This record gives sequence, structure tokens and C-alpha cells, in this order.
Amino acid sequence: MSRAPLWRALVALAVIAASLAFALTMPPRLGLDLRGGTQLVFEAKDSPKVKADAEATDRALDILRRRADALGVAEPTLVRSGERRIIVELPGVLDPRKAASVIGKTAQLTFHPVLGAADENDKDALADESGQKLRLGPAAISGDAVTDAAARTNPQMGPGWFVTIDFKESGPWKKLTGEAACNPVGDPKRRIAIVLDNEIISSPQVDESVGCNVGITGGSTQITGSFTMEEAQNLAVLIKGGSLPVPLELVEQRTVGPTLGAEAIEASAKAAVVGVILTTLFIVVIYRVVGLLAAIALASYALISYAGLVAIGATLTLPGLAGFVLAIGMAVDANVLVFERAREEYRAQPERGLKAAAQRGFQNAWSAIADSNITTLLAAALLFWLASGPVKGFGVTLSIGVLASLISAMLITRVLVDLIIRKVPVRASGLGSIGRVRTWLTTRNPNLMARRRIWLGIAAVLLITAIAGPVARGFNFGVEFTGGRIMEFATQQPVDAETARQVVSDAGFPSAVVQRSQDAISVRTGQISADDVARIEEALDKRFGDVTKERDELIGPSLGDELRRNAIIALSLALAAQLAYLAYRFRWTFGTAAVIALFVDAMLVIGLFAWLGKPIDGVFLAAMLTIIGYSVNDKVVLFDRVREVWPHRRKDAFDGVVNTAILHTVPRTVNTGLGALFILAALAFFGGDSLEDFAIALLTGIIVGTLSSSFVAAPAAIELEKINKQPPPVPHRPKRTSRTREGTGAVL
Repeated sequence: MSRAPLWRALVALAVIAASLAFALTMPPRLGLDLRGGTQLVFEAKDSPKVKADAEATDRALDILRRRADALGVAEPTLVRSGERRIIVELPGVLDPRKAASVIGKTAQLTFHPVLGAADENDKDALADESGQKLRLGPAAISGDAVTDAAARTNPQMGPGWFVTIDFKESGPWKKLTGEAACNPVGDPKRRIAIVLDNEIISSPQVDESVGCNVGITGGSTQITGSFTMEEAQNLAVLIKGGSLPVPLELVEQRTVGPTLGAEAIEASAKAAVVGVILTTLFIVVIYRVVGLLAAIALASYALISYAGLVAIGATLTLPGLAGFVLAIGMAVDANVLVFERAREEYRAQPERGLKAAAQRGFQNAWSAIADSNITTLLAAALLFWLASGPVKGFGVTLSIGVLASLISAMLITRVLVDLIIRKVPVRASGLGSIGRVRTWLTTRNPNLMARRRIWLGIAAVLLITAIAGPVARGFNFGVEFTGGRIMEFATQQPVDAETARQVVSDAGFPSAVVQRSQDAISVRTGQISADDVARIEEALDKRFGDVTKERDELIGPSLGDELRRNAIIALSLALAAQLAYLAYRFRWTFGTAAVIALFVDAMLVIGLFAWLGKPIDGVFLAAMLTIIGYSVNDKVVLFDRVREVWPHRRKDAFDGVVNTAILHTVPRTVNTGLGALFILAALAFFGGDSLEDFAIALLTGIIVGTLSSSFVAAPAAIELEKINKQPPPVPHRPKRTSRTREGTGAVL
């Protein structure tokens, strides 16, 4: 007796136990779009003296980390991305002005003697804190000489705050302050100017107790004045940070309020619960007992996926949550493939019983399952390598979901089926018949491929209509691909878009694009500063009252160009990767036909978004690559069946072989598509504006991708085979086995 079922059961128990341990002991790592906060992306630039390489960026990263720690931010995350970029995540920091102005300051810090007051027209002079212009002498001390700086308060000295500074050597500071002390109290020459990036951040006067040419000894000093706590802390952070080795340019900023993140988590949770319930009911109605076992395996899939995410420390983002929910629907695919093959096996040889049919179903479905999941992993890998921010998290989540779906379907479902299948009646099992749809198709046997050129003509018309969308309407590229700033403000009362547009225009931004969605106002502009954002918020608040900024994203023009270029590369590579893989696994005609259909699928979704004016952004890119992965799954299943049927019907017309394969795979196509549509409908209904466009793209893509398998890919393969000189495949010959010896073999 084979021990394989026992080993499978033990492995399944070990996987579930390990998943439970990870899920219960490790908290999830939420992205800033779910917990609220600010993400800043800086890019190092070459300076006259230093090249912005990985080493210089790492030194700048250390300085930024000290500044973030000094700001008192809980659990800041700072990492280098590539050679020149630094990603800074600041949970709970909702004012990007504070974060960017303090953390990202280039901080070429110097200490200068003051030569006296300057004329207002003196272009070389710098204004002090009060606006008075001062003439400064050459820098006497650089920021590298500072070892520490801190904001302090001392009740014995009064209620105010002051800043202490410690120097590596006491001599330069003693000399600088000693020379300044030779001037009368109140004379500008008695002051020391602390300059940061050609701007005076403080110009304290040397205390009257300090003697001429004596100076302040001891290597430390205090800067007193009318500081608030925040002003003193910011000044200390900038002084302590010292000089960055290279200038930093802010190329991306994302700020999300905690309320929006909480709503996104709640919406995704509702979509997951409703989608899983609907999918479970559907699969149980269609496949009965084995459908119930698949539903149990789906629950284990959710556990395994979540455990995998927390185990590798992946960051859960909003698109990542959507990918997690979507993969639940896609996990049904493998179960449907297995059950449909098992139904066929039982119909062909009912005398062998349900258990043998189920085992053959798992074996025969493996080829199509492996091919379809590998193509999805190719799309997910492209998302991870070429995308950025939350979309990269979607790629990670989708990859883990694909692997977890394989484990749940091919391991856990199989273990449950092995345990139960012999104990249930044939009719209740769900494998006793091929289903009503398949029975109807077998009885009618419609010749869909007889009208294949009509289908291709309809596809061509739809394709031309889709291409006309971008030509006539253009693309509504999101701020990620164009550069600029997009803000979202929540309001307590319904707001008319035209009124909000007028308010923003009166605030000084007449070219801003203002839109209303539910109880929020979206404002999209070019490259504006954080102070400009505050001005827009104040104007809206003054007009409508109690306005809350929920989202603020800034993308630099260079980064927008790069993201748009990467999006085109990702889509092109996705199609090329699918073609290469399908050509390797099947015939070149099948691969080419599949990619033609994939191109039609992609263009129809892109054209729909162009006609509707929907935004083309990073989340749309995630949806498109998912559509390509999902659509190619359907083509793989169809061509896998063609490859199986054709060798046994080599003398028949190829269009008849393809037609038979289509009729065989329709139940799987319909059932898998409906399983995914339940999830997407729940996402569209509960997800709100943040997930609505994502769900619309996927809903359209899945419907189009399902139809294109039979009405674009199949007819295209038939036409391509007419020019293919490669002979049809030959039947697979089973390996010859040795004859079983009779008797014991003993000799008397």
C-alpha cells in the first residue's frame, strides 16, 4: 500500500501548524497607506566635490536616520533604494512640511562672524530671523565640527527653551566668540550667524558676560531666545545633523491620514468576508461534497497566505490587500480544474470508483495548473522588479497568494478528498456527473469554430474602437506618471465640485483639477510646495468648515517619467515573457495566438479607461498585469486540452480538435470566472473610490479574457496552423513496465 497519502497528510498538518504559529505570534506590518503617516523619497545629486554613488548615499542615510530619531518619530523606516534613492517612512507624521523641511534639508551648515548690517539691495547679504539683512564673513566653523546639539529647558533660567551645542574642539568656537565679544552689546557685529543652505537659521548675540578676545571656553555653548519647544527641537536637529555629503532632492511624497487607512482595512475585510462566503456557496452548489472540502482548503489558503506575508516581513499596502482578496478567487481555479478532470475520469471509467477518478483528476490537472500559475508568477515578478511603492507590495502579495493556492489545492484539498471520498455517495460527491453545462454542450455539440473569422472580425472592430479611445480622448495619466501633486480632503457636508474648484482657484491655483467623490474633494496640481497645500486646505476649510486632509502625494517630474517608462516596459515584458513561456511549453502557433489575444484583452481595458476618463496610475498597472496573468491562465488550460486531444485525432481537421477542446474546458472557464467575479464585485461594492477603478479594470479584464480564449486565441491558432509546417504531435506512449513475476521465485 502506498504511503503517499500519509506523507501528504503529515506535510499538510505541518504547513497548517507552522502557518498558525506565524499568524498568532507575528503582527502584520502595515504600510503607511493603511496606518497613516508620510513617506518621502529623496534622490541624491552630484555635488561639485562628491559624486552621488552608493557610498555617499549611505552616509546621507545615516544622517537622515539621526534626524528622524531626533524628531521623536515612532518606528521610522529609512532604507536605500538602488544607488541614489532613500525611502523614509514616518508613521504618524501627517504634516509633510515638518518632515521634509527638517529631515531632507541639504544642511550645508556653517558658522560665520557678522560684519555688520547690510543694505536692503545688497544681493550677497543674508536675512536673519527677523528679516534684517546682515553682511557675513567667511565661514569659521563647518557643520562637521559639531558633535551634538539638543533642545533643553531649565526652570531656573526661565520658562523658555534653549539649544545646547557641543564641538569637537573648543579653539575655533572660543576664537569666533572672543572676536565678536569685542563689539558693543546690541551691535550686529557681536552676533554669530548659523547658516544652513545659504539661509540664516539662528544669529545669537554673544552674552555680555563674555570678554573681548576671551570667548566661550569648554567646547560647548547655549543658544537662548524666544524659542518654542518645537522651534528649539527643529534647530537642534538641523545643527546636530551636520552636513550631508551630497544634496538630496525630494522626488516623491505620500501622506495618508489614519482614518483613510482604517476605512481601507475595513473595506478590504468586508470584501474578503463577503467574497469568500459567495465563492464558498457557489463552489459547494456546483461541486457538493468536494466543493465543501475545497472551501475548507480555501480557508487554509487564507491562513497560509497571511502567515507567509508576516513571516517574510512583507508590508501590507492597500493594493496588497486587494491582491490578497483577489488571490482567494484565483485559488478556486486549481480546485475547479481538478474537479472537472475528475468528473471526466469517472464518466470514462465509473467501475474504478470515485477515489481513482479523483487521483487521476489531480494528476491530469497538474500540467495546466503549473503552467497557469507560472505565468501569473511572471507577471507578479515584473510588478516587484519594475513597480514602486504600494504596487510593489501587490506583486509580493500576489506571488505568495499563487504559491499558497498551489499548496491549498494540490496538497490540502487532496488530503481531504482522500479521507472523505470513499465514504460519500456518488451523487452527493460532486464528481458523479460532468455537470449540466457540459452535458448540454455534449448533446448539442455546437461548432463554434465554423464562424471563427466572424469572431476575429468582431474582435478587430472592438480593438479599433479601443485604440480610438486614447487617440480621441487621450490618457488621463495619474500623478505617478506625469509628476505633480494630488490631494484629497474629507468634508463633513456634501460639496459641489464647481464651488470647490472656484475656492481652489481663488487660493491661487486656477489650473488645478478639482473633482468630487462621495464625501471627499480631490485636487490635482503641478509641482507645488507643502506651504501651497496648506494654503489650499485653509481656503477649503474657511469656505466649507472642518476639512481634513486624508491624502497628499507628490511625484517629481523625473520620477514620473521613470515610472511611466517602467510601466511600458513592464507591460511589454509581460507579453514577451508569456510568449516565450507558451512557445516553450506548447507550439509557437499557440504562443503567438495567446499573445494576440492578450494584446486584445489589454487594449480593450486600456481603451475603456481612456473613453471613461479613468486614471492610468500604478494601481491600474497592477490590475493590467494581473489581467494578463489571469487571461493567460485561461489560454493555457485551452491549449493544454488541445495538446491532449490532438494526438489522438491527428487525421481530423484541426478546427474540429480546437472546437472539442473549447467545449471540454467551458465548465472550468465559467466556474473559475464566476469565482473571481464574486470577489471583484465585493471589492467594487465595499472598496470605495480607492479600489473601485481597480475592481472595474479587473472585472472587465476577466470577462474579456475569458471570452477571448475561445473567440480570439482559438481562431488565431487555427489560422496560424495553416502556415505551420510542424507536424501534429504524436500520442504519448506510456513507459514499458516489467512483467510481474508469478510465484515466490524459490527453487526446490
